[in-house]
Amino acid sequence: MTPQEERNQKLAERMIKNLNRRNMEAFYCPTGKEAVMKVSELIADGSTVTWGGTVTVRHLGIPEVLKERETLNVLDRDAIETPEEKEAMYLRAFTADVYLTSANAISEDGVIVNIDGNGNRVAAITWGPKKVIFVIGLNKVAQTVEAALARARSTASPTNAQRFDIKTPCRTDGTCHNCNSPESICSYVHFLRNSRNKGRHVVVLVGENLGY
Repeated sequence: MTPQEERNQKLAERMIKNLNRRNMEAFYCPTGKEAVMKVSELIADGSTVTWGGTVTVRHLGIPEVLKERETLNVLDRDAIETPEEKEAMYLRAFTADVYLTSANAISEDGVIVNIDGNGNRVAAITWGPKKVIFVIGLNKVAQTVEAALARARSTASPTNAQRFDIKTPCRTDGTCHNCNSPESICSYVHFLRNSRNKGRHVVVLVGENLGY
């Protein structure tokens, strides 16, 4: 085990204890390949499953793996084409057995931070789907909640602004301006401190750099 791998292992072990204390299940996978296997293992046959706007889940190829499982009912949000279909899919996500997502940041003591433009992702994290599975690379870990929020605003949001090619100040110069732009993707700031229903929120930590 390399020094980096050993550090990741120890950090993940401590974070798992903190997440468990917050009523969340948590696992550590050193590699993305192991994470894909763990996520699939966590989804029971017969489940209806979908995902949010997550680069991490797509980068790992999880949607393709799930679509190959004939025992699952997959609500494929990536197959929608029109605004009407998008809105309908957002609403159907609330009825899913499993909702897959990632995080913009997570503190070492287990608070998960997400920022949304439309709010559908943070809404589903909060209420609706029976189980929410987060897949989070250790590159998104911050030492404190304040540092996690700073990471979400200064790193994840400007990067996503580039990805969506929207007209915000951070799209122009890559840094957060705390703006009130009509196209702001920072309309909804969400902190998941505790899972009210034990086990509803599951976190798969991955020892790789994933997503933004």
